Amino acid sequence: MTKLIIPNSHPRAKSLYIREKLVHAFDVGLVAKEGLMAHGRGEAFDYLIGEKTSKTAKKAVKAAAFMLISAKKPVISVNGNIAGLCPREIVELAKTTGAKIEINLFYESQKRKQNILKVLKKNGAKQVFGIEKKHLVKLSGLDSARRMVDKNGIYAADVVLVPLEDGDRTLALKKAGKKVITFDLNPLSRTAQTADVTIVDNVIRGIREMINSCKIMKRKKPSKIKFNNKKNLDQSIIEIRNHLTRRANHA
Repeated sequence: MTKLIIPNSHPRAKSLYIREKLVHAFDVGLVAKEGLMAHGRGEAFDYLIGEKTSKTAKKAVKAAAFMLISAKKPVISVNGNIAGLCPREIVELAKTTGAKIEINLFYESQKRKQNILKVLKKNGAKQVFGIEKKHLVKLSGLDSARRMVDKNGIYAADVVLVPLEDGDRTLALKKAGKKVITFDLNPLSRTAQTADVTIVDNVIRGIREMINSCKIMKRKKPSKIKFNNKKNLDQSIIEIRNHLTRRANHA
């Protein structure tokens, strides 16, 4: 149905198709209505970076891949938007890195958790954390529903991938001694500025890049990777400026 509505010849076909995927995810109970607004905000920033994976994003992806491969207890945190946009890729990334998958929602709903669980399992996930209430414990420094994390998942993790994150939980995870990786199209957000590795890219593009990078890391096994998140974010802002300048010069 979506493909009939959005012809491949449309200049914004990819962007509109992602939007339709998220609308469908809302209709089937994966995404909260607030998640649709969050996507719109991210889409605006995607325009600013030129809707492509930049050099700085690729550098951050490599650093993130190294961190995930080197971690002892990596966990991928999943919310409704991620489940709606790239569940298959999340499962593949988890299998590639040996990471656990945990459902963690800001707008918490058991029904929505179950819907997300079904989608993840449909895409190959064998075990998903964050479902059983008896295993949930409080993450210090948070008041939202996201404070409840699985004691065998995020609570015990050393590295947490938090795609499409809110800044409060990123800060709480950092204070708990965990390394945090995030996708964030806004390099100025609290999440982007707080995380250890911020990938300024659309998660659908970036997650595939990360899977490929993790597979390479597993084969080559580098001893270390030099990366400075603050400098990389500064460069991301410069890339946005340069892209806007080029557009202005061709207007």
